[in-house]
Amino acid sequence: MRLGPFNTADIEVRSSGGGGRGARRAGGIGCGTLVIALIGALVFGIDPMQTIGLVEGVQQQTAPAAAPASDMSEAEVCATSAYANEACAALASLNTTWEGTFERNGIAFSRPVLDLYRNGRVDTGGCGSASSAVGPFYCPADQGIYIDTSFYDQLEQMAGTGGDFARLYVIAHEYGHHIQNITGLAVQVRREQQRNPSQSNRLQVAMELQADCYAGMWAGKNRSAIEPGDLEEGLAAASAIGDDTLQRGAGQRINPENFTHGTSRQRMSALRLGLESNDDTACNVFFE
Repeated sequence: MRLGPFNTADIEVRSSGGGGRGARRAGGIGCGTLVIALIGALVFGIDPMQTIGLVEGVQQQTAPAAAPASDMSEAEVCATSAYANEACAALASLNTTWEGTFERNGIAFSRPVLDLYRNGRVDTGGCGSASSAVGPFYCPADQGIYIDTSFYDQLEQMAGTGGDFARLYVIAHEYGHHIQNITGLAVQVRREQQRNPSQSNRLQVAMELQADCYAGMWAGKNRSAIEPGDLEEGLAAASAIGDDTLQRGAGQRINPENFTHGTSRQRMSALRLGLESNDDTACNVFFE
């Protein structure tokens, strides 16, 4: 995907290095944790919530909590690696795209913060600490997208593609959880899960599929930047991290009751729905 030059003044990026700093525990990791946590549970026997070290919950916060500070400027963070530069370009494009969408619909918008680290542990401003085993996640309490860029190496092995669109899909998916947070949907879903536990799993899957759809919608709104093979890369990544594929790869019986993100087919369909739609409300279908 050809993302043009970006102005670092239009984004907020920080680096927590290998260890992060200044952790404050407030609420939980929320709905934004990507399936790497599930991968840990299936393949390595890790309890994702123990790995994250948090009590599960979702909190919406209009004014983001103070987050771990970095001595590096946005330009310096973005220049730390090719992955970081790519992530910064994606964040700039996502901000521009979603700000325009919200403005057209007369809805207030706030930008998320992108926190990049590698092969370490990060201390968030509102969701406690997380290790690299958690992978990319969104913290609703401080409106932060946290990405351990070493996850991209694992994604490349899983999806069988080293293309940039697969990596951009990961960021766009987490940005989708930011959209759910600032519109209030995340809080509504959490409350409904508490009121009706029997529907908790279905609602969780719906949240993740909608985030996949939002990722596709962003790509579709920037169709001129899409290159040959991008869609195939994204679909391959979505397929590789489907719940059924992960369970099968771990040698386990396929158990829909344990799904958290949707099957490979569902994730691919959600990504394609967003990509092919010109309707800003198309991704609402998962909650109709």
